[in-house]
Amino acid sequence: MKRLLSAFAALAVSAALLVALSESKRARLTVHAHDGCSNATLMGNYGLSFSGFQQQNNKSLPFYGAGIANFDGTGSMSAVFGDSINGIGSTGNTYTATYTVNSDCSISLTATPASGGDNFVGAIVGNGAEILTTDITASDTLNLNLKRQ
Repeated sequence: MKRLLSAFAALAVSAALLVALSESKRARLTVHAHDGCSNATLMGNYGLSFSGFQQQNNKSLPFYGAGIANFDGTGSMSAVFGDSINGIGSTGNTYTATYTVNSDCSISLTATPASGGDNFVGAIVGNGAEILTTDITASDTLNLNLKRQ
């Protein structure tokens, strides 16, 4: 009986130590963003796709599209895309924006006034190979993903 109690006590102490060690490792886990990005990180053509919902006539309608964007490496972006809003498609749509890349590789895209488009924030991944963004324009919910060609 003593041997059984000793085994259970040793097992309980081991389990407690294991939990304490794993919890202390979790508490120290820190996410480090890539450092060293700039506007020049984004240069050239990117394939793009977006999906979500856009407000029209006080209704939230499904909105999808794909196209090609070009980043100039200095803070200007232009795109041509096709889209479908609530099942009605169009092609040859244009979008222009300025962009700002922070050193931690976060990005903001701000539609130029004549573009009438949405504004996005997100992150650059894979040293500029991909850009993941989400729309921050009021009442719209869109995700825009771009991949370097």
